[in-house]
Amino acid sequence: MVAPLKIERIECIPLCMPLPRTFRGSYYYMTHRCTIITRIYTSGGIVGEVYNGDEFETQAEVVKIILDEIQPRLIGKDVFNIEGCWEEARKPSYNILRDRKLAMCAQACIDSAIWDTVGKALNVPLYKLWGGYRDRLPVICIAGYYEENKGLADFGREMEDIRAAGYGGCKFKVGGRTPKEDAERVRAARSAVGDDFVLCVDANQGWSLREAVEFSRHARDLGIRWFEEPVRWYNDRLDLAAARNQMGIPVTAGQSEISRVGCRDLMMSGAIDVCNFDASWGGGPTEWRRVAALAQAFTCEMGHHEEPQIAAHLLSGVPNGTYLETFHPDRDPLFYALVANRSKFDNGYYDVPAGPGFGLVLDEATIKKYKVN
Repeated sequence: MVAPLKIERIECIPLCMPLPRTFRGSYYYMTHRCTIITRIYTSGGIVGEVYNGDEFETQAEVVKIILDEIQPRLIGKDVFNIEGCWEEARKPSYNILRDRKLAMCAQACIDSAIWDTVGKALNVPLYKLWGGYRDRLPVICIAGYYEENKGLADFGREMEDIRAAGYGGCKFKVGGRTPKEDAERVRAARSAVGDDFVLCVDANQGWSLREAVEFSRHARDLGIRWFEEPVRWYNDRLDLAAARNQMGIPVTAGQSEISRVGCRDLMMSGAIDVCNFDASWGGGPTEWRRVAALAQAFTCEMGHHEEPQIAAHLLSGVPNGTYLETFHPDRDPLFYALVANRSKFDNGYYDVPAGPGFGLVLDEATIKKYKVN
């Protein structure tokens, strides 16, 4: 019998790294890469440690929720009571006067660190605890951002560089130009790397239903693996279902939901083929795995919005997992600098860390350099 491991205290270390240039999607831009390292100290001496999220302006508020609202509820709790701890960590989300997503991000940090503690206590990598379906994943790079003076040939060269770096595909940004213009950008990308390179597109909710369908007609011969968040947020469930019926391209969504209920409704509406729910935005791995089980009932595949340090174990544990999403080092320098034992990309695949828990060794010099005081 496994002895209880009582939570004694929780530590948060916020990090913020400036990016070398501004990265622009359809209606948003990124100038920094931020995250929160969460450490859970236990009575048995085991320390769970993992990092989650990319909150910039709201990072301090997430940390405050963890330390001031969740920590007092969890002191003395057994980490093996995962469901009980999850229910306690959920309670800050009941505050109706605060953006509920912030509480779900805080809960995700705690839930992830609890799971890391459990994996370390059992000396087992989490993907094996979560099903052990595979031990390596196909990996794609999120790219194709809008940049000044970047021409069609530049997008082709970008795809060639991505392939040369060991990726098996790309999730390409669209939705910031006209459907015809963006289809030309994607066509340039496809022409550079051939048909055996996985190519997804992501509009980040940038287009109307009419525009999304128009893009699909321009791009119907490009072998697009999926079209992510093709339509705007305010009627997304109905418009996603309509787009899915009209475009002839599989539809992906779910990252903008913060609970299994939102993902359930997408599936019930016939709106998606792939659910890319983000554990770091939606309450942690415990909730993601519930969504993955729901997805199997609706014959949906599962993705995970970014966060490869979390997603690798989740996606490899289930039979309906798809691709590990990562970035170029310029867009996510944390993954390359913070994870000291990161697996290399090999011919389109990434080996899931084999160490206990999430199997991460975090670089102390990077933590010291980019810690937010």
